[in-house]
Amino acid sequence: MRKNLRYALLLGIAALLGGCKDPEVTEVRYLASATPTATLYSLDAEGNLSEAGDFLRGATLTIYPNCTQKDGERRLTKLLLDGVEFYAPEENLAIEPRDVVREKNMWVRTPATILGDLGLSTIAGHADKNAELTILDYDSLRADGTVATYRVSLDGVEGYVYGKYLVFTPEEAAKRYKADLYDPIHNAIKNPFGGGKAIGCDFYPVEKPSFEHNPMPVACYSLYLNSGTNVLKNIESYIALAKQSKINTFVIDIKDNESPGFKADAMATYSPTNYKRAGDKEALYRKVVARLHEEGFYVVGRITCFKDSYFVKDNPKSAITEKATGEPFKHNKAFWPSGFDRRVWEFNVALAKEAVEKFGFNEINFDYVRFPDRMTKVEELVDYHNRYGESKVQAIQRFVQYACDEIHKVGAYVSVDVFGESANPGYTTAYGQYWPAISNVADVISGMPYPDHFSNGYYGITKPWNHPYDILYEWGKRVQDRQKVTPTPAVVRTWVQAYNVMRHVDRNGIAYNAENVEKEIRGLYGAGLTGGYITWLASSNIEKYRQQLGAFQKDYYADWRNPNFHYDPNAVVELEQSSEQSVDQQSAAEPTAPQPQAE
Repeated sequence: MRKNLRYALLLGIAALLGGCKDPEVTEVRYLASATPTATLYSLDAEGNLSEAGDFLRGATLTIYPNCTQKDGERRLTKLLLDGVEFYAPEENLAIEPRDVVREKNMWVRTPATILGDLGLSTIAGHADKNAELTILDYDSLRADGTVATYRVSLDGVEGYVYGKYLVFTPEEAAKRYKADLYDPIHNAIKNPFGGGKAIGCDFYPVEKPSFEHNPMPVACYSLYLNSGTNVLKNIESYIALAKQSKINTFVIDIKDNESPGFKADAMATYSPTNYKRAGDKEALYRKVVARLHEEGFYVVGRITCFKDSYFVKDNPKSAITEKATGEPFKHNKAFWPSGFDRRVWEFNVALAKEAVEKFGFNEINFDYVRFPDRMTKVEELVDYHNRYGESKVQAIQRFVQYACDEIHKVGAYVSVDVFGESANPGYTTAYGQYWPAISNVADVISGMPYPDHFSNGYYGITKPWNHPYDILYEWGKRVQDRQKVTPTPAVVRTWVQAYNVMRHVDRNGIAYNAENVEKEIRGLYGAGLTGGYITWLASSNIEKYRQQLGAFQKDYYADWRNPNFHYDPNAVVELEQSSEQSVDQQSAAEPTAPQPQAE
């Protein structure tokens, strides 16, 4: 008995002073920390501990529980990691793998959506920059020791936030990305029309995905197809036309304002009117996308977001409303969900994910990602229901951020349409589109610089609609300037005018047949915008596309890469001026004139 007591006493003294008793006893532990790494220590020949380096948490350790060393008030335990001997503080040893994440609080560096459900992408709230979050749990540990998604609590709201937007100290959260470089640039941007201050947006770099199973063409040469049954049922004719050219991409409507494509489950949940008005075309969509994929085409699904009269009918509390009456505000013959409202965010992203999962769209293109334009005179008469006190440019960037995060999870890319005006230097737009803020987050940014939407004399060009090369070249140079101040710029793939000059612009404007469509595209490439083009032709009239076939047969990217290639826009004979205007062109795209907002 005395011998056993003496032995126990010696072990206790050894534990207090440090040493190694029973060195054959080992246990398995896991490296834990409140940050992605934990510091391990080495013991030198003289018995002194020194830092050996930082190691990723989650590593499996073989520890010697009876071999310890004291370092002031701390006790360190001997361990083996990859066959090398180290010592670790007790607080860095976890019994269970799930216990390796020890942070109790995190701070928001990049404003982030708080998700209510990771699978459904529902929104529980918003976490603004510098907010302190209580950490409740986490989903998984990345290879670099960071957490993919945390379950958090903020002001009574519980949900999920992606770890990439959080940091470990309030000091880190308060920082802006390369403030010395970028803050002067964005601080100099004026806000004359109330769209918001550019400096209020976030410019931390965003990792853009590259899906191995879903490669995006280096340059997308794209034809637009609306969701009309007569168009989709004629897909073989469009395929035959495309195969005579360099067309490698089709953009197909999923939902346009008051023109929903198919009866989506997301519509049944969020907007029964969209569901009711949609055609029974799910089988047709499935067939069309499958056929395009069979022929090797990249397929993009287009969704209009914040112009949706049917959604407003079902969700009037999500609408921009009149202050005087509380009724939804009608603008440009349509009702507009507020870009600040998270329910409309949820709807459009749920619809996008469903379309990707059902039909296999490679990419989702969001249009009308903005607030209504030309609102200066009525701005004080409407209520945007701005729950989180955001500016318009902040709300638009944050929607794009949310949409990209959620749609990337189903393996598709995201492109965002913007007015051509947003490429202008010096100011944020009245409707919330600030080019660098959107480009920094989206995979693809698609300007809409239709020549007949520019005013006479713009960029010093008389009747720019009659000079498609010059106007697109000048616009493209300004885009390049916006891209240069964007830390992680999106691919630029531009909408080009494929309809004749509209009569209200110029009854004697030129027709947009092959020569002039080619001039538009050459202008873009001349300015270095090499991501491709999309034809905007509201009717998707195949006869009109056939007239333009010569423009689609050119490989602009290959020409751009060829140092010996030189394009002279004056060498192409323009078509005779014509006032001919087909009826389908009267309903061409929303106005996208890159003009100052002097209303």
